[in-house]
Amino acid sequence: MDYIFYTGIAGCIVLVLGAAAPAKPVAHPTQSTKNWLFAIGGFMMMVYSYLNYVNGGPIFFLILQILVNISSVLMMLNTDDKIDTAVLSLCGLGLIIWSLTLFEGYNTIFFILGLCGIGIGYALDTGTVKRNIMLTAGSVLIALFSYIEASWIFFWLNVFFALFSGYYVVKLKECEGSKGS
Repeated sequence: MDYIFYTGIAGCIVLVLGAAAPAKPVAHPTQSTKNWLFAIGGFMMMVYSYLNYVNGGPIFFLILQILVNISSVLMMLNTDDKIDTAVLSLCGLGLIIWSLTLFEGYNTIFFILGLCGIGIGYALDTGTVKRNIMLTAGSVLIALFSYIEASWIFFWLNVFFALFSGYYVVKLKECEGSKGS
């Protein structure tokens, strides 16, 4: 076990705590512990992905973390969803093109779709069903890609992230249902 592994584990713990934190609407994203955990954990995982890449690991996880960090900045700046969508679409398209140039097989498609789902989910409004659906779908696809690549830190991170995000989809749907009654 080395410092790279421990950096990844620490980042995973912070992100899983963020995924587990209650999904509550807030006046501004910077007022949400969940968002701060996402931003800090995403940065830690970018450091891990970079260190892992320069030591022979796959570059795809660094690409993922670049988009996650762009999304985190947009989230914390509380930009309008239309601006988020435009910026993330443009950045995501560039990262997808980059990923396609590195195409290592059809499993790369799982990565690309997961990348888009997580990136968009990060930037959508906190405490919404739409955000948690995107985070769940993206995490499931990244977990599948991570399993194929045998990247166990990213696999378990995304399994837990998908479970917690999925839980909040159900929870928020229940809240919406009880308001409509």
